[in-house]
Amino acid sequence: MKEEKFASILSDFANFLITEQGLTKFSADFYLSDVRQFLSSVGKEDLSVIGTKEIRDYIKKMYSLNLSAASVARKIISLRNFFRFLLRESLIKNDPTEDIELPKVKRKLPVILTVAEIERIVKTCEEEGDYNGLRAKAMVELLYGCGLRAEELLNLKVNNLFLEDGYITVFGKRKRERAVPIGKPAIQAIRDYWTLSRPKYLKKPTEYLFLNQRGKRLSRMGLWKILRYFIRKAKITKPVSPHTFRHTFATHLLEGGASLRAVQEMLGHASIVTTQIYTKVEREYLKEVYKTFHPRS
Repeated sequence: MKEEKFASILSDFANFLITEQGLTKFSADFYLSDVRQFLSSVGKEDLSVIGTKEIRDYIKKMYSLNLSAASVARKIISLRNFFRFLLRESLIKNDPTEDIELPKVKRKLPVILTVAEIERIVKTCEEEGDYNGLRAKAMVELLYGCGLRAEELLNLKVNNLFLEDGYITVFGKRKRERAVPIGKPAIQAIRDYWTLSRPKYLKKPTEYLFLNQRGKRLSRMGLWKILRYFIRKAKITKPVSPHTFRHTFATHLLEGGASLRAVQEMLGHASIVTTQIYTKVEREYLKEVYKTFHPRS
């Protein structure tokens, strides 16, 4: 495939994903990468001649390369979105992915941190004793205390904070706005960061809350590096990502008696089905408690 031949179409597709579908640039780049790999593999100069056979052959190739069912499913979703975009723009007459089914993916239960592990991470941030530790603590308190996605945290702006009223506003997937309650530890952590830490990063006025050493909006990679440093220092051996704090937020709410609907609202899930994964996590946790402490287990 000659990359430049489809450059304009791919650019329009990326704009469609971001402006109309509400995807982040990070997510849109994944879709584009999947589509480019497919187009390169099939080697067609005309998109309208790509049919269901080409899609099925490509899926077989993916399996032959030992890709997991989850990876194959993601690639199919990328192609579905691409061909539906082409159909919408009248660049093709038929969608070759219409009859393609997604492979069944066994969903893994997410990794959950205990309350003690959260406290260890927070304490490790405090023990750093400088403005970097204050920034890390504020981010951890928000990720865990509000259940934010990484992008939601990084896109937080000063005018999204309503600390006196006990909530923040965030823009989730598809640019959906929601108000999320915020607890006292997170409020205090933000105030400490704002007063004692953020001025150290600030080079010129900016609306973004969390900044890097150059005074710009903290990047996704920057967030990963900061969290990884403090998680290792806290001697947490579980595989932890920014999203782990969101999983933990939801699970701890359900363990504490919150309704599934309330957790759905706080997480910003469009469907309650997505939230139900955490009820399975809670059941697994209760089973472990039973095995550990009940004499008849």
